[in-house]
Amino acid sequence: MNKITPWAPLHLLKDAFLVFWDFDGVIKDSVEVKSDAFERLFLPYGAKIARRVRQHHEANGGMSRFEKLPLYLRWAGEITSPAKVEEFCLHFSSAVRQAVIDAPWVPGVQEFLLTQHVRQAFILTTATPGDEIEEILENLALTRCFREIHGAPKSKSEAIRETLLRWQCPPERTLMVGDSTSDLKAAKTNNVPFLLRKTPFNRTLRETYSGPIFEELSNE
Repeated sequence: MNKITPWAPLHLLKDAFLVFWDFDGVIKDSVEVKSDAFERLFLPYGAKIARRVRQHHEANGGMSRFEKLPLYLRWAGEITSPAKVEEFCLHFSSAVRQAVIDAPWVPGVQEFLLTQHVRQAFILTTATPGDEIEEILENLALTRCFREIHGAPKSKSEAIRETLLRWQCPPERTLMVGDSTSDLKAAKTNNVPFLLRKTPFNRTLRETYSGPIFEELSNE
């Protein structure tokens, strides 16, 4: 794995004009919050199904609930009708919204966003539904930090591609900050440099990843 000094993530971030940010696991340490919610949601179908759902969620960060829930409902033996998926989406959303707001910050990221958003263009790309992430950002007083906010069902790859075209910004002047394989794929698809945030849930990705990595942002 590529070992880098504590200042390297800040150096990479400050050098980029356009920065794409994931949210869960990158701005807030909220991946486990959603793992708990998915597990509780499917616990009525048995502990084995609930554990399988949790493990899949943690192994597929950045995948939208609109993609995950039909799969989990099939595992649970439920009909995956649009109405049933919507019902489970609403239950999941109500279970996680406040918990995500209350989740710990990734150390150093809040300060970076608040101090640097005037001189750089920050774009949020997340698998969280658009209306939900906008409410969360408003509660966290972060809305002003982002020039654009893109949530599900729009894919991260699509959001990045459209933003690059709209801003007429060459990929080499950008950076994607993420914590999952889907984040990395979205960046690679658009030739955007990538910075990985290390979490307990991306060990498998880190076995083959050789690019820059950080656990917290340091001003040192």
